[in-house]
Amino acid sequence: MIRINLLPHREEKRKARRQQFYVLLGLVSVLAALIWFLGFSLINREIAVQGEKNEFLKREIASLDKEISEINKIQEQTNALLARKRVIEALQANRTETVHLFNELAKQVPEGIYLRTLTQTGPKLAIAGYAQSNARITTLMNNLEESPLLEQATLVETKAEVVANRRLNAFSITTVISRQTAAAPGKK
Repeated sequence: MIRINLLPHREEKRKARRQQFYVLLGLVSVLAALIWFLGFSLINREIAVQGEKNEFLKREIASLDKEISEINKIQEQTNALLARKRVIEALQANRTETVHLFNELAKQVPEGIYLRTLTQTGPKLAIAGYAQSNARITTLMNNLEESPLLEQATLVETKAEVVANRRLNAFSITTVISRQTAAAPGKK
């Protein structure tokens, strides 16, 4: 029988398989490195694109913030002008109020009453003066209550004083001016 030594042949096949393994391992490594590099490049590109988008948004937000601040300034100016307009309208509507007030006081103050001070704070009117008697103060308060311009007359204080060698009653009254609504043009 002939004996054939297959060891070198097996050795060559092992060597060839090992070589194929290393080649495949190298190819897989290169392929993995290529895939990693492509993925890394793709992710970096997406990050760069997103960064550009973020910068664009920051620039637009900054310009919109400037516009909003300008709008706020304009709105503040508008509110200030509207407030001035309301004040002017209120003054225009009540410009004859003082004349009517003095006219009404001249009608309502009875004889024997001497007014010292009139102080107006908003719609509230403080009247201080002297009267010959308490009855005249009562008459004044009744007249103020019946007045169409004045309401809620309240006696704050009354006391006896000597003024120019005469005994008089000093008084202090508060009342409220009822605001007259402006009549529409063409109506009386």
